[in-house]
Amino acid sequence: MNTATATAPASHLLRDSATMLRRQLKHALRYPGLSLGAMAVPVIFLLLFVYVLGRPLAAGIGTGTDYINYLAPGILLMTVTAASTTTAVSVCTDLTEGIIARFRTMAISRSSILVGHVIGSVIQTMINVGLVIGLALLMGFRPDAGPTGWLAALGLILLLTFAVTWLAVALGTLSKTPEGASNIVLPLALLPFIGSAFVPTDSMPTVVRLFAEYQPFTPVIETIRALLMGTPAGSDGIAAVAWCLGIAVAACLWANKLFNRPA
Repeated sequence: MNTATATAPASHLLRDSATMLRRQLKHALRYPGLSLGAMAVPVIFLLLFVYVLGRPLAAGIGTGTDYINYLAPGILLMTVTAASTTTAVSVCTDLTEGIIARFRTMAISRSSILVGHVIGSVIQTMINVGLVIGLALLMGFRPDAGPTGWLAALGLILLLTFAVTWLAVALGTLSKTPEGASNIVLPLALLPFIGSAFVPTDSMPTVVRLFAEYQPFTPVIETIRALLMGTPAGSDGIAAVAWCLGIAVAACLWANKLFNRPA
């Protein structure tokens, strides 16, 4: 087969990406189990840490009855990382079931296949974020942010979602089986626990504290918390944006390199 017929001109990228996006969204509606599973994780932790562990944790860090105000930004980040499992499994399933091989023989932009996965996953994840915010508000979350603060916080969450989704796509492409894909992204879901999602980092042992302060998710959590509570983000804001952009660029390049490697 002539290689030229397998790859469409770059001008077709937007059109082909839109087609792949529609496919991805229809697939999510037809098989909602993974999406609901990803949604359940942050909801369970929100309920657990507010109604079961909230009182002792609030007393320990001195937040009183406002522990949910401290907790909610970390849960929002967990909503993003939990969705990465769905993305990785979806990409790996497409690769192992042979549909990607079929797409590669068609005159479409090869990049559009990954772009469709990414945009579809970002849309689903941001819907989950909105639902978690709504639940948190019902449970007593009371942010002090104005419209600008909310827009900035949602913009950062969107940027984080874009970065984590590309990383999940790369890991899904790297995996040999859907089961392996679900396991390989597990560290993304665990990193918020070793950060400032549930307690301040200065309450941790020295070695753990150093890791927590310099891992990517801590400045993102602190920036979201600052934006929603109307306090200055300081250097955390710069670090958060830098981490998100760096992960997005590196993961995008890695995913495309893995996807375009010889079979």
